[in-house]
Amino acid sequence: MPEPSPQKLLHRFRLAGFAEGISFLVLLLVAMPLKYFFNFPQAVKVFGWMHGILFIGFLWLAFEVMGVLKKPFSWFLKAFAAAILPLGTFIFDRQLHQEEKNLRP
Repeated sequence: MPEPSPQKLLHRFRLAGFAEGISFLVLLLVAMPLKYFFNFPQAVKVFGWMHGILFIGFLWLAFEVMGVLKKPFSWFLKAFAAAILPLGTFIFDRQLHQEEKNLRP
């Protein structure tokens, strides 16, 4: 299977960032209150798994983007920090959006 273009790869990474960011907010703002205020721990189990898979996928794509676009390791650390901070992926997306625009022909 041929490797996607850098622009498509970056676009996929941005989409993964949105999915990861939304899953993190759902985990923090919906599942955690359900667990601790309404004694419904199953919500954290389900959304925690979903968020974990999206988190790993986001970091995997970040590593792939770093290699294809020849980014420094500090860029990967920035992506990692964005993934562990609430709203971080949405803030990081501003930079990614500009980079995606610059890759367009």
